[in-house]
Amino acid sequence: MLILKEAIREDRLFKKYVDPLETQNGLRAETHTATMIASYGLKEKNLRRSDRVSEHRKEKIMNILLVYPKYPDTFWSFKHALKFISKKALHPPLGLLTVAGMLPEAWEKKLVDMNITNLETKDLQWADYVFLSAMAVQKASVREVISRCSDAGVRIVAGGPLFTAAHEDFPEVDHLVLNEAENTFPSFLDDLAAGNAGHLYTSDEFPSLDKTPIPLWKLLDMKRYVSMNVQYSRGCPFSCEFCDITTLYGRKTRTKTVSQVLDELESLYSIGWRGGVFFVDDNFIGNKKELKEDVLPAIIGWMKRRKYPFDFATEASINLADDDDLIRLMIRAGFESVFVGIETPDEKVLQECNKFQNTNRDLVACVQKIQKFGLNVRGGFIVGFDNDSPETFDRQIDFVQKSRIITAMVGMLNAPRGSRLYERLAKEGRLTKDISGDNTDFSTNIIPIMGYEKLVEGYRKIINGIYSPNSYYERVKAFLQEYKPLEKRKRHFDFRSILQRVRYLGAPFKTMIVLGIKDNARRYYWKLLFWSLFRRPRLLPQAITYSIYGFHFRKVFENHL
Repeated sequence: MLILKEAIREDRLFKKYVDPLETQNGLRAETHTATMIASYGLKEKNLRRSDRVSEHRKEKIMNILLVYPKYPDTFWSFKHALKFISKKALHPPLGLLTVAGMLPEAWEKKLVDMNITNLETKDLQWADYVFLSAMAVQKASVREVISRCSDAGVRIVAGGPLFTAAHEDFPEVDHLVLNEAENTFPSFLDDLAAGNAGHLYTSDEFPSLDKTPIPLWKLLDMKRYVSMNVQYSRGCPFSCEFCDITTLYGRKTRTKTVSQVLDELESLYSIGWRGGVFFVDDNFIGNKKELKEDVLPAIIGWMKRRKYPFDFATEASINLADDDDLIRLMIRAGFESVFVGIETPDEKVLQECNKFQNTNRDLVACVQKIQKFGLNVRGGFIVGFDNDSPETFDRQIDFVQKSRIITAMVGMLNAPRGSRLYERLAKEGRLTKDISGDNTDFSTNIIPIMGYEKLVEGYRKIINGIYSPNSYYERVKAFLQEYKPLEKRKRHFDFRSILQRVRYLGAPFKTMIVLGIKDNARRYYWKLLFWSLFRRPRLLPQAITYSIYGFHFRKVFENHL
């Protein structure tokens, strides 16, 4: 009944691919997405291992343990929301699963996602090699995993956004296979087979995606996740100064074929998944022509044949509002939400950061237009630009309330390595430290023109202004008043579909206890529910869902405010 449809693009500000296939500027998000396959390398044999390992060497069969480190409690973790629906994580680690699909079929593979289960000593004892991928926000957990691997005598293979950006910070890692796996991973495997695997593998070329394999879904405990991830494209045609996506993946949008996209959807369907699917593309509409003529019509046909088993979400630039036909096609295909990088309503600041796709337009009207079509817009906002002023913070609050963006990720400006902002501020001597990856912890690696204390003060004002119970519930109600839900479709309620929905049945009752009785904001909760029940009963599930979101957001920021 209750399905959390928002995707979690954790590193929203830092645009580091969404765990290895996550974006983060636009959902950028911790985001992030952003979005490409993390690269991993195999390690040379550890001669300290048992005879079992020697036997593996002869047969060229290895036990590969893929480890995804733990996320801290952040905006996009949705930790406090997941408890209501008995889930452990929003999304699985798509990068690790994709790389698992590139390994020899005969090798044994096991996934440990530390966001849903613990990394046990027996796992390390079983493994010949540990494959590790992470984003900046997972750095603390990464250090713990590396330490445990070293103690256990297991060699580490690492790739993905954190290691690609700062591999020199991890001298303990035996093999670093960075950038896009389609380029670097085959070379590493060849060297491994020849007995001379190297330490560092990199590439500055942008590969075609037509050979990218289907993720190895069978490694997942799927019932622990809210949504699955897939990827259609990499790259972005725009070049925002604070974003490193064009450096990493280029400005030309590279895409998978239509058959690849449908094969991935079919593979998810075949193993029993029903529910949310997040396209982790940096900018889903980077190639509008191909989307409108080939991809979306194909998805529409597939969804109809399969009785609409999925609800889609993705990230896109604001120029989506300029194309009514594209919006309609996305809705017909089953898209329900889209993350858009708004950043700021200030025209001068948008020009400063080279976000020209957002200039010369009424941003509030654009957001409302997309939402009136039936797509829920999630927004990303940034404060701390050189041209920001004391009035900036009030304008941000006003924009969020007027646009009725429920999930508004506001963060302080950071400069990720690889971005043009990082290069500029390095020359100006305005970089202070490495980014934390947590866009709610009041940290920044830049020296802001307005001063850090004033920036933090203004940031607190925004958070209090948009996530106080009164403001938040008022915004939810305003959104639901105008929201046009997708037309009812004839879904095929097979056993798997029914089971997927049964797991959410307890959520409304949990909210009544936690939000309706225990929470200090309970009067706003009941006011929204009764309004929805009598005025827009069809949207009652959304009212409950967004109430849960608000609870999570307040809990996250309570730790810092």
